[in-house]
Parts: sequence; C-alpha cells; structure tokens
Amino acid sequence: QVQLVESGGGLVQAGGSLRLSCAASGRTSMNTGMGWFRQAPGKEREFVAAISGDGAITSYADILKGRFTISRDNAKNTLSLQMNSLKPEDTAVYYCAARSYLTNPSRSTSAYDTWGQGTQVTVSS
Repeated sequence: QVQLVESGGGLVQAGGSLRLSCAASGRTSMNTGMGWFRQAPGKEREFVAAISGDGAITSYADILKGRFTISRDNAKNTLSLQMNSLKPEDTAVYYCAARSYLTNPSRSTSAYDTWGQGTQVTVSS
C-alpha cells in the first residue's frame, strides 16, 4: 500500500506563496487518484484540490480556484500543491490523500483510503 509524506509547510506572510509536496513510498500509478485536503483548528477537514491518475483532470474548491494549482509526477511518485496569494484563512494542516483505482478526482474525504500525516501552513496577516 502507498504511504504518503507531506513536506513544504511553514510560516508565510499574507500574499506569499508556498509549494507543498507529497512523496509516495509506493508507485503512484495512473490508476491512483490523489488529492489535498486541509483542516483548521476546530473545523472539519475540507477539500482543497484533487487530480486524476494521469494528471489530465483536476478539481478545486471554488474558493481556492485561481490561487492554488495541483500537479503530479508519476515518474517521481510525487504530488504537489502550489499555493499563491496566501491569506490568513488558508492557515491549516494540509493533508495529502490517495486511493487506488479512483479514476476521477473526488472532493470527498471518504473516497480516499490513504492519508499522510499532514504539514502545517500558517499565514500571518
């Protein structure tokens, strides 16, 4: 089974950028759907972005569209999230998720069966 490890989180000022990475220990095949979710203190985990196994189809939370970009490199077994124009409300723990044979990007946490440990993103005002 694939294991996921996120990196790239940190402290950034509002308006800044961060790039998160998710390294998969096993091979992320073109049948593995992957996504990013986030969870702020006291709130439920929410969808950020998702991508199909071949990278051709992406999906974004409406409020994040235009600022965040999800991408993947199956040859390197990595998933990335480029975050631009960050806002204090983007502060959260960001999680990488995966599911084998998930053909289309899913916005639901229940669609994924493998999760990373999370990486903290803090945006100061």
